Amino acid sequence: MSPLAADLNIVRACPGHIRAIASRMRAADRQEVFAASGRTPLAALSYSYRKSSCCWTAIFNGRPELMWGVGDINVLTGVGAPWLLGTDAVEQNFRVFLRISSHWPSQLLQRYSVLRNFVDARNTVSVRWLEWLGFRLFDPVDINGHSFRLFEMRATDV
Repeated sequence: MSPLAADLNIVRACPGHIRAIASRMRAADRQEVFAASGRTPLAALSYSYRKSSCCWTAIFNGRPELMWGVGDINVLTGVGAPWLLGTDAVEQNFRVFLRISSHWPSQLLQRYSVLRNFVDARNTVSVRWLEWLGFRLFDPVDINGHSFRLFEMRATDV
């Protein structure tokens, strides 16, 4: 385990975490949010935070490194859009990250019947992680001139 993982806390996200993560966002996440929306890391994290019904931050050694949450796509049918953006600390501490993230889908599926969003097809680390979590990934589609893959998990899948 790397030194970054020595002290890990998961806390409810707050606006003060956004700038700290955005300023050091990993390259693949920066590319993905820009390709999908044209937003900067700061704008993407701010938007995702505001639109989320639930949002958390992982703090390694007192420093916010990762923020994730889920926004409501359709409240009536129980469809939520999970998202996650972070710094290079995620990959540097991948074993810890895998351990803490393994239960997220089942927790979110207690509130939502379907989790669905898109991932940049170039973001191979995120694609592999989503597959590892048990999400179904669909064939790439074009969004703003870039290939994205729809990923989905239903409560009936777990």
